[in-house]
Amino acid sequence: MTDTTTGTPSPDPTRMTAAAIADGIAAGEFTAVEVTEAHLARVDAVDEKVHAFLHVDRDGALAAARAVDGRRAAGEPLGALAGVPLALKDIFTTEGVPTTVGSKILEGWIPPYDATLTKRLKDAGVVVLGKTNMDEFAMGSSTENSAYGPTGNPWDLTRIPGGSGGGSAAALASWQAPLAIGTDTGGSIRQPAAVTGTVGVKPTYGAVSRYGMVAFSSSLDQGGPCARTVLDAALLHEVIAGHDPLDSTSIDAPVPPVVEAARNGSVEGLRVGVISEFRGDGYQAGVMRRFDESVELLAALGAEIVELSCPSFTKALAAYYLIAPSECSSNLARFDGLRYGLRVGDDGTRSAEQVTALTREAGFGPEVKRRVMLGTYALSSGYYDAYYGSAQKVRTLISRDFERAFGQVDVIVSPTTPTTAFPIGERADDPMAMYLADLCTIPSNLAGNAAMSLPCGLAPEDGLPVGLQIIAPAMADDRLYRVGAAVEAAFGARWGHPILEEAPTL
Repeated sequence: MTDTTTGTPSPDPTRMTAAAIADGIAAGEFTAVEVTEAHLARVDAVDEKVHAFLHVDRDGALAAARAVDGRRAAGEPLGALAGVPLALKDIFTTEGVPTTVGSKILEGWIPPYDATLTKRLKDAGVVVLGKTNMDEFAMGSSTENSAYGPTGNPWDLTRIPGGSGGGSAAALASWQAPLAIGTDTGGSIRQPAAVTGTVGVKPTYGAVSRYGMVAFSSSLDQGGPCARTVLDAALLHEVIAGHDPLDSTSIDAPVPPVVEAARNGSVEGLRVGVISEFRGDGYQAGVMRRFDESVELLAALGAEIVELSCPSFTKALAAYYLIAPSECSSNLARFDGLRYGLRVGDDGTRSAEQVTALTREAGFGPEVKRRVMLGTYALSSGYYDAYYGSAQKVRTLISRDFERAFGQVDVIVSPTTPTTAFPIGERADDPMAMYLADLCTIPSNLAGNAAMSLPCGLAPEDGLPVGLQIIAPAMADDRLYRVGAAVEAAFGARWGHPILEEAPTL
């Protein structure tokens, strides 16, 4: 690849940040087509081992890149990320491109329309490389529940890349894409970011449109940006966020100044809360060591550290695993084998009910069936108040704990996950052990506020990435980027950036 203005060799765009790629395209160092071709070549080289992608849209990506180059040559104004490649979680509908949600029940389905998020990416000139692997219907913490096989963690391919958005995180960590999109219902953006050494953000609930995002748990699901740096995540956040009249839960308010916050990160004078409930049994020693170092770093940067207690957080996991399955049992009722997707047993001798039962038996995986049955039971007559109703009361208590905490501090920090990436298969037969991976992330989903995970070093006992979680009040997403940028810069100056400098080469 050669600089089109000077004729000198250009750096490898697959090893550049999204911001640097956008600047390079704008400066004529390379074209959007050249950047896209370089990333497609990287996908060809490594994804057979990683399995981050379920579908690579080679022709669509190159056509989008050519369109960016044509608009730039014509002098048309372009977005800040025009020409930058992106890996899209296979839960967002994309016109003309398969959307499976990691499930056999939608295998081969080609959506006739774009999700609002997908459309905003295209309108901004972002080049969608393809759709990434995920736990089926976003139900899981390891991407092992995908009907199309697990994704490997680029740091150690025998370990999980997190879930449900493991494909998006692995695409970043393996240098196949500089940007990605995930969804976060109980931690499915932040937990994969933590175990792959990348940055993942769950925006305030309602800040990013859910129109065209296949629903798992409608009161919890939230799309968000994934990247290798805080600034890149902020640039992507700005593209995808904003009010959407097609989504009844969309917030009609200006997008917080996330890019400005990421460019001017500082914690000087901020009050940073540390929750006592986010430590103790089950937390890996190396994870807590890196977290404690992060808190010390924040204090050294001028933050005031405040110890807090949020007692209801200990009940968050139980509440979540009643609320989320209850909502999924309702949402997944639409997959009946009669209107779209897989259809089994329709030989003219069976009733519609029999065809639906056979289709669901063949199309849904074990984890989806487990959650549908649990949710249906929790909503059934005689059990609603005891289970679902009680879980909603706990959800209110969690929101109140957050309100009290944010009355004392500006942001809260915690480990993102209790452990580093565990081996593929280790927890496959132990659902409770799997669910504990989301112990620190679930409260923010139940309350609807904003949260981020960013790298804070490697655990000394296994050399794997550790994530620092930052939590902010609803619609104060810019605080995440302000604190995240300050921490990222300080860590880079002291220890180096894990994913940019230490990630293994596949």
